[in-house]
Amino acid sequence: MTTYDYDLFVIGGGSGGVRAGRVAASLGKNVGIAEEFRFGGTCVIRGCVPKKLFVYASQYPEHFEDAEGFGWTVGERSFDWKALIAAKDKEIARLEGLYRKGLENAGAELLDTRAELVDAHTVRLVKTGATVTAERIVIATGGSANPHAALPGHELCITSNEAFHLEELPRSILIAGGGYIAVEFANIFHGLGVETTLIYRGKEILSRFDEDMRRGLHKAMEEKGIRIILTDLIEEVAKAPEGGLTARTLNGATIHADQVMLALGRDPNTNGLGLEAAGVAVNERGAIIVDDYSRTSVPHIFALGDVTDRVQLTPVAIHEAMCFIETEYRNNPTKPDHDLIATAVFSQPEIGTVGLSEEEAIKRFAEIEVYRAEFRPMKATLSGRTEKTIMKLIVNAADRKVVGAHILGHEAGEMAQLLGITLKAGCTKDDFDRTMAVHPTAAEELVTMYKPSYRVKNGERVTG
Repeated sequence: MTTYDYDLFVIGGGSGGVRAGRVAASLGKNVGIAEEFRFGGTCVIRGCVPKKLFVYASQYPEHFEDAEGFGWTVGERSFDWKALIAAKDKEIARLEGLYRKGLENAGAELLDTRAELVDAHTVRLVKTGATVTAERIVIATGGSANPHAALPGHELCITSNEAFHLEELPRSILIAGGGYIAVEFANIFHGLGVETTLIYRGKEILSRFDEDMRRGLHKAMEEKGIRIILTDLIEEVAKAPEGGLTARTLNGATIHADQVMLALGRDPNTNGLGLEAAGVAVNERGAIIVDDYSRTSVPHIFALGDVTDRVQLTPVAIHEAMCFIETEYRNNPTKPDHDLIATAVFSQPEIGTVGLSEEEAIKRFAEIEVYRAEFRPMKATLSGRTEKTIMKLIVNAADRKVVGAHILGHEAGEMAQLLGITLKAGCTKDDFDRTMAVHPTAAEELVTMYKPSYRVKNGERVTG
């Protein structure tokens, strides 16, 4: 019988890796976990958590303005970027400490080093050059911002990583991309007083979201003063003689900005991991190929989270980790469930969504019912804001099951989490109709839309 240094060795200390390592250690397994940067991963260190803190900070100018409509007099105000960075860094350090403590308390061994595979059971610890062996290995190295290296001048640009650590808040910024990271940072920087331009090669931002959500957010962002350029892209970035940067676009435009941020997708972190030496197969994007149980082409090596390029969301990585634990250490084979994942875009206003968009549902079902409400939120009646809330329910006419729910408006992300439960449970539109409304709330619209706004039958829209 072969003896290994560890029962489980985890490469990557992000959400998925930490969960797998901590729970395995709590079950009495001898666990080693290696992280070359900071424990907590993208989400905690330079992703979801600091981004949400920045979102909160960027909302205060509107809060101050809205207060006047409710009888408050707000005095002189100013913003200190360095103070925000310091407060954010303090909170991130606290959270990293909790991740480390959780692993240590469970009995895992933490290794602050890059780790690379030597063969199917052997890992090299780069800091010391030492090698260790493990019965099972989990790769959870996540993803990283695509640097768009083919772009002339890309080295002058920043990604979301650097956006969290800028020495000074720029006066102007050009953000390339149309996904949720680009859109969220456009709203963040604009809210903090930065002249913001968003450029995207597609016909509309957030291409994978429901059309009403995309168009509604686009309109709201432009009304706030964010410039959005579509069907165009940056071809070159150069230093401007007068300072700052100049971006030349495919359509012949020249855009000047203090900073250019590239939010053009994320790539799996697999370069130099030694996957080939271990026999672990990857796809054309470098993502690790896994089966339904997160098992790679090597039976005892598993991969979790963004490094597999399945669904790039923190809760998904954690879920995959728990399925790994159930399958390998609790004799309960469990496949990760990637269906009906609720998600949010922390734009301003937010988007919360779960299930199929109208466009997707049309392709899947012979007939759908669309329930749509657009209204001015109650808070805006006194604050004087013109932005609208949009809510949509997509229903399969054949069985009345709600197959999609989409919200654009304040706290949409919070509502999406609860809607995720109802859609996961297979609730029908009749279940929504039987549910008593909570008044006065925006969410009550979800249970008071009794008649469809329109139907789509065999791809053709019909009224009533």
